[in-house]
Amino acid sequence: MYKFTLSTDSTCDLYRSEYDENDIKHAPLTFTVEKNGKMTDYLDDFTEYSQYVYFYKELRGGAFSKTSMLNYEAHLAHFTKLAEEGAEDVLHFTISSGLARTREVAAQAAADVKAKYPKFNVYVCDPLTATVGQGCLVRLALECRNKGMTAKETFDYVMALRLHIQHFIVADDLQYLKKGGRISPAVAAIGSVLNVKPILSFNKEGKLEPIAKVRGAKKAIAFIKEKLETEGPDEHQYVFIVHTDNEPAAQELAEFVRERFHIEPHLQIMGPVIGSHVGPGAFALGYISKSERNEF
Repeated sequence: MYKFTLSTDSTCDLYRSEYDENDIKHAPLTFTVEKNGKMTDYLDDFTEYSQYVYFYKELRGGAFSKTSMLNYEAHLAHFTKLAEEGAEDVLHFTISSGLARTREVAAQAAADVKAKYPKFNVYVCDPLTATVGQGCLVRLALECRNKGMTAKETFDYVMALRLHIQHFIVADDLQYLKKGGRISPAVAAIGSVLNVKPILSFNKEGKLEPIAKVRGAKKAIAFIKEKLETEGPDEHQYVFIVHTDNEPAAQELAEFVRERFHIEPHLQIMGPVIGSHVGPGAFALGYISKSERNEF
């Protein structure tokens, strides 16, 4: 019997099978695809790899995808369902507060459910990251839960680790991030000049910012490898790689990690919510280090 319920919104980008096999409760966000003047709403709840690939194929073909925050009503319904099922202590992960107000909304909904179910307590974890960086913390919390740790012990553990997650994000076209308001027009403009690719990272406030500029994907991969050589993964031996239908770049980074550090990285394709903002062709690598974010 676990001491707490593990929960997250879908911006952690775990696969559906991982939720189901590990009893992780998840609240899927929605996204809207505009194609040929028609708007269609979808749930961020893919079950097949081919669905991810098709989504990025649609974006390449001219479709536009936009997202909306998981709102108060959705959080209220999610937490109410958990309370009705008998959950008491819950550890819930949201997207970074530097990207959206989701943590604040989740905390309010949790408080309102607690008013009706006094034994219901939610620890809302702001990962100060998103996609598989957030997923990294969810997986670590899963390990804690399975070891018999309490929600409070696990919350303290992952909160202490979150600023030790390094990120190197390479977008093929920064216009997607600009449209979503995740980066400024000035930063986006850099990428349109002579194939210059800003390498982005999450800062300590959980916001995206450029940390370097290189010309082309090959130099971007070389930059990431150099950073790994400067300070590699710590004793957690945790590396994650994600892409938006750019398997070659992701596999090259994965092979380097295997050969250099003898670590099998978590490699996966990005879900449609964060993928809507990054666009197709992107790739990213992250890992847990001894240093805090961007300090080396």
